[in-house]
Amino acid sequence: MPILGASTQYAEPYSSTPTQTPHLQTLTLGTTPFQAYGVFLSYYLSTDIFPGTSSLEYAFVGGLSISCAMLIAPLVTYLDKRISTRFVLNLGAVLETLSFIASSFVKKNWQLFLAQGVCFGFGMGLCFCGSVGITSHWFEKKRSLVNGIGSAGSGIGGLIYSLAVGKMIPELGLPWSMRTLGIICFVVNLTCANLLRVPSQTRAATSVKAPTLPLSLLKRLDFVLLLAWAFLSALAYVTLLFSLSSYCVAIGLTQQQGSLASALLSLGQAFGRPAVGLLSDHFGRIFISMIASFLAGLLSLVVWIFASSAGLTYFFAIIVGLFAGTLWASAAPLAAEVVGIQHLGAALGVIWFVLTPPAAVAEAIALQLRNEVGFSKPYLRVQLFAGFVYVGSAACLAWLMFEVRRKRRVARLDVDKSDL
Repeated sequence: MPILGASTQYAEPYSSTPTQTPHLQTLTLGTTPFQAYGVFLSYYLSTDIFPGTSSLEYAFVGGLSISCAMLIAPLVTYLDKRISTRFVLNLGAVLETLSFIASSFVKKNWQLFLAQGVCFGFGMGLCFCGSVGITSHWFEKKRSLVNGIGSAGSGIGGLIYSLAVGKMIPELGLPWSMRTLGIICFVVNLTCANLLRVPSQTRAATSVKAPTLPLSLLKRLDFVLLLAWAFLSALAYVTLLFSLSSYCVAIGLTQQQGSLASALLSLGQAFGRPAVGLLSDHFGRIFISMIASFLAGLLSLVVWIFASSAGLTYFFAIIVGLFAGTLWASAAPLAAEVVGIQHLGAALGVIWFVLTPPAAVAEAIALQLRNEVGFSKPYLRVQLFAGFVYVGSAACLAWLMFEVRRKRRVARLDVDKSDL
């Protein structure tokens, strides 16, 4: 959603009008098919449905989809300003549907790259980037909470999609599973896209202002630290999200148990994202996001490494899900706090664009880090990688917290001097 920024005076604090609901639904259904790709990846790796395709190439499909979604963010900002949010979301819904339908007919791996990778990525980017920041304009006092509730939709949707895909593939086959998902995406996303409304005052105040990709923000240390946190969080999150299902198969569990683990990860996010938002409004957005990022890394290092049974893996999936997706719930509130609500759209455009490289390579890195078959801990290096990257992202927020406090102290001193 990198739509235009809005001045604080136009925000409607603590609003509870029905127009917010479609936003939450659009965010849910626009991005959650992506969360089920871990189930697809596990199926591709175990069946070799496209002969001659390496595990690295299969991983590249998922990375390509999310990187294309982030890459398109500046274009989404431009289309949103020049045309409308509704146009952006409708176009995204159509592209997602085309992606699934086309994927059901693919015969070669390059066709899979274009259909499930590029086309779906562009559709997801239009839906996600076109909607994710809108609630920040409707709310002021409870901004983190409502963003958490909105992003929790993707957790609930991810739970449903992961279980559905895990069940449909063995019973309907891959082609009809894709077509079914395409029909669902088209009906629900199109409905939500046309119910969504952006504050009219916001658009009128800022539609001509604010550059699509303001490079001047990159000169600010606080914003660069925010970008570093987002970059590392995305790298760890995609690694965890896409690796969990195939990890289950690697330790001797079944495909359906792997899809259940992915579903439980999404379930944890459904509860964790609103909780992070609620705590952020009470104890500080930067502080709570830092703690959540650190806990995601700690759990990967002290629980996931020793998860050798279904029960422990399920426990890890739920508990890490509470913190793993903090990026998606906190990016908009943190950006508003760092650069101000008037620059929110532009800042989010930069953030999503910067996430393109880690999203593209995260799972490819994870597959390269896997140990050989038969190793007692086949994903040890992957687990260490995800854990330490999450901890690194928390360190960026710790630095950001001190930088924000320093700037506020300087601002107060300047005010005191002007009063003398």
